[in-house]
Amino acid sequence: MLKFPGGKAPRTVRRAAGLALIPLLAASAIAGCGSSSSSKPASSSASSAANTSVMASGTFGVSPHVTIPKEKAGSNLYTKTLIKGTGQTLTTSDALVGNFVLYDWSGTTAKLVASTYRAGQGPTLFSGQMIPGLNAALIGQQTGSRVLAVVPPKEAFGSAGNAQIGVKGTDTLVFVIDMISTVPDNAAATGKPVTNGGGSLPTVTQATGKPATIKMPSSNPPTALSVTTLVKGSGPQVAKGDYVVVQYTGAIWKGGKVFDSSWSRSQPFAFNLGAGQVVKGWDDGLLGQTVGSRVMLVIPPADGYGTSGAPQVGIKGTDTLVFVVDVVDSFASTK
Repeated sequence: MLKFPGGKAPRTVRRAAGLALIPLLAASAIAGCGSSSSSKPASSSASSAANTSVMASGTFGVSPHVTIPKEKAGSNLYTKTLIKGTGQTLTTSDALVGNFVLYDWSGTTAKLVASTYRAGQGPTLFSGQMIPGLNAALIGQQTGSRVLAVVPPKEAFGSAGNAQIGVKGTDTLVFVIDMISTVPDNAAATGKPVTNGGGSLPTVTQATGKPATIKMPSSNPPTALSVTTLVKGSGPQVAKGDYVVVQYTGAIWKGGKVFDSSWSRSQPFAFNLGAGQVVKGWDDGLLGQTVGSRVMLVIPPADGYGTSGAPQVGIKGTDTLVFVVDVVDSFASTK
């Protein structure tokens, strides 16, 4: 994973950019290191009695009460749909917005590792390569569902484990996931075109459901943050603290080089607005925009990566950046 100065970016240049902005524990817990598994969940009869004895109770959208037996976990993947939803079916071409709790089951004890139900956090974007056990548990499920997944090492991080979250290569993971919404990998702005920019600002060539093409002008860039609504969406306004799902293309004003794009990964990106998880130009420029909009942000260094720049992707400390951002969806954070 490529980190930027101060840990702030649109967390770009990453295989699963959307996972970078949830808490580190959560990101590490759901992201796999290889290709997603196409295997199906093991049936209850094929799983050990210990795994099938894991229980979770409570209502959708509220942190579940999870009971894990004080014995060693079995070796097979076990999944169960605790609440059956009636919404969109999650496919391999979608990302998922959801809440979850995660327990690390080691030996005969289990401990809570991560929870998105904690105040101020809100949901997570499950995108890109999930660990195989989650891929098997969630693909084909409908939004509105609550899913239990007891994931053995072979369907999680393998014998290497995951030191970032304290999971050993012999530990079993227990997830309870509330499936809120699906986001197609090619999700884009859906509103009414307003302008293509131009003049002293970049000109943006727009196509429905496709990334923007950005042509830089010959003039010098503005010295202050510039925000231009290219497509006006009809959805709700995004507010501070909201979990916002976007697609984006980022380019450097000088020379016009595209240094990152969620479109190139076929994976939307998500972050909590106003939480300092992205560069200041994003937090300020996207505040109050409506879902379904496409917005051009021209970001001077002070509102981007500062005087240090981001040399990993060719951004100098004097570079002005241009982002074209599609606001795909937004969700309120947990209060």
